[in-house]
Amino acid sequence: MSYRNQSEVEAPLWPALAVTSFAVFAAALDATVLFVGFPDIRASFPLVSLAELSWVLNAYTIVFAALLIPMGRFADRLGRRRVFSAGVVVFTVGSALSGLAPSAGLLIAFRIVQAIGAATVVPASLALVLGAFPQSRRSAAVGIWAAVGAVAAALGPSLGAVVVEAASWRWTLFLNIPLGMLTLLAIPRVLTESRDPDATPPAITGVVLLVAGVAALALGIVQGDEWGWTDPRILAALTAALILISLFMRSTRRASNPAIDLSLFDDRNYRYANLAMLVFGVAFAAMFLGFVLFLTGVWGYSILEAGLAITPGPVMVAAVAPFAGRLAGHRGHRVILLPGTVLYTISSLWLLTATATPDFTGVWLPSVIVGGLGVGMVLPALTGSAVQSLPEIRFGVGSAINQAVRQIGGVFGVAAVVAFLTAATTGPDLHAGFDKVFLLVAAGGAVTGGLSTQINTKPRHKTRDRQGDQ
Repeated sequence: MSYRNQSEVEAPLWPALAVTSFAVFAAALDATVLFVGFPDIRASFPLVSLAELSWVLNAYTIVFAALLIPMGRFADRLGRRRVFSAGVVVFTVGSALSGLAPSAGLLIAFRIVQAIGAATVVPASLALVLGAFPQSRRSAAVGIWAAVGAVAAALGPSLGAVVVEAASWRWTLFLNIPLGMLTLLAIPRVLTESRDPDATPPAITGVVLLVAGVAALALGIVQGDEWGWTDPRILAALTAALILISLFMRSTRRASNPAIDLSLFDDRNYRYANLAMLVFGVAFAAMFLGFVLFLTGVWGYSILEAGLAITPGPVMVAAVAPFAGRLAGHRGHRVILLPGTVLYTISSLWLLTATATPDFTGVWLPSVIVGGLGVGMVLPALTGSAVQSLPEIRFGVGSAINQAVRQIGGVFGVAAVVAFLTAATTGPDLHAGFDKVFLLVAAGGAVTGGLSTQINTKPRHKTRDRQGDQ
């Protein structure tokens, strides 16, 4: 049941979509922009280790993933426009504070603030889109809303590289300030308040345990080489992760209103699609961060050159994803997933032929184009297959969990890259470290393909039609 504030004038449909998509664009752009700006961040804090600086990326991802689901339910309860507006404010303030951060520690803290805002904005924005459009036009609206993330990913590397080259990584964060202010000015004019008075907030205990458990596991992976794998701090972090995640599972099963509804995983397609998304999330994040560090650290590219070199891959994703989604709807997602994971694995193995001498046209460009084709086929198919068999009333929470799983995988991908590269600083050792990164990415693609063989969403309407004719 949904309540709409009758005192509000009905919002125009397409301006409402534009405003919500505008905010989501900023949140999506921020992730890829900072991957490209990471070498510049390291230059700003030269005395801080690579392992510590990785938390600039990981702290954001962990908090965003853990809060994505409960924030959607808070939006339903408190009012979607109200929560969306608050999220834009928090995200904008967090961006400004992150850009001004004088130390790595404060930068990490302010990135957490930014993540809270992003996790608030994304689910509330989708709920506003669904509420603004009639049933007959929702598919088109949601398609546009979803495509915004792909466009942001495509623009992120090149736009971020240009901004970093012209100014610094701080300005990639300052860009969110005018975007946030324009969004806030437009909200009262084009968005209508709505809420679900029957919605109940999730158990906070589960959210806290999930954040702490994932953070402890990432800490153990990130600091393993620097502190030593037998160091008491590493053993304590890994032990704490095991305990916290076990407590999270236990509290989730017992809570009357858990943060994550584990009964969703009773569906076979949902279970395997999320396992595949977790693995692919590891590979995807490791690929993106590995690309930037390889191009700047081994081939000696400038940040601008690295950003432009990466851009063909996301462009291919944005071009292929809509067509892959439509084909999956007709033929089933496995038909898309299997060739997509093969292409992705081949692209990563191709990079193992790279030497210390740059070879853009012979090695790099073919690899990122083939990899972009693979990502464009795999990501939308994994998302679609996850919710394909769920009842309509669970689409929202089902897709939110699927995206959160991908973000958690990304945390471990970044942590693995840091672990591989921490002990290798220059020369052959550094190149060998990147070979491990590319092998990890290839293995992630192969395992994703193996898990995808267990997904079966092939439409059965033709069979039913033939039976009806008989």
